[in-house]
Amino acid sequence: MVMVSHRSRLTHRVFRFGTRHGILGRRQPKGEYKMAIYLDSASVEDARRAAELGFVAGITTNPKLIARTGRAAEEIIPELCDVLGEGLVFYQLTAPTVEEREREAHRFAALRPGHVGLKIPCTTENLALLLRLAEDGLTCAATAVFSVHQALLACEAGADCIIPYVNRATRLLGDGLALVAEIAAVVEVTGGTSEVLAASFRSVSEVVGAVLAGADHVTVPLNLLLALGDHPLSEQAIAEFAQAGR
Repeated sequence: MVMVSHRSRLTHRVFRFGTRHGILGRRQPKGEYKMAIYLDSASVEDARRAAELGFVAGITTNPKLIARTGRAAEEIIPELCDVLGEGLVFYQLTAPTVEEREREAHRFAALRPGHVGLKIPCTTENLALLLRLAEDGLTCAATAVFSVHQALLACEAGADCIIPYVNRATRLLGDGLALVAEIAAVVEVTGGTSEVLAASFRSVSEVVGAVLAGADHVTVPLNLLLALGDHPLSEQAIAEFAQAGR
């Protein structure tokens, strides 16, 4: 597996969104790099809990997550933005044609200007659309990336971030963490400005593995987000300290 060092890039777009974390900025002097953790959910309740933690940079959604809410995406996305307060909420384009997806992109971006990112499934046709949307100043992510050659073209198209599905890639291809490492290496050697936002996790070890493999950022469901801060031995130590202090 190819291992790469973290690139010294800030997760903000020069504080464009008025937040400590922001999203996916350009290369910055070494030492300013800051990883960001995103919530992968369309649940307003999950978003509210994540926002209370204070360190969640944004939210990623997808059509399945939105469908589970039983509500229209046009209602959910702005509400998630309002609950989050700062940072980006990513919406995945679903319209059947390129022309319709382009209109869909601008419609959703206008719901909360500067706070809605667009997830665009990675195909050659869609990357041409991504290029146009990026040139319009919209924040764009190439999602469902399962190969290094897709990542290479996404970089060329100007994707702000590239989203590989770690657990799914492991199940279908054999090694999702190797995919993350290879994508990160391609971005590095080509001098690209895209950042790797790893998704699709089933365990905290996968999350940490993705960061070690070179992911700039990760997006995780609420249960994993909460699990990242816990460990049975920490609970044991806390109980022992409490007992000793009585």
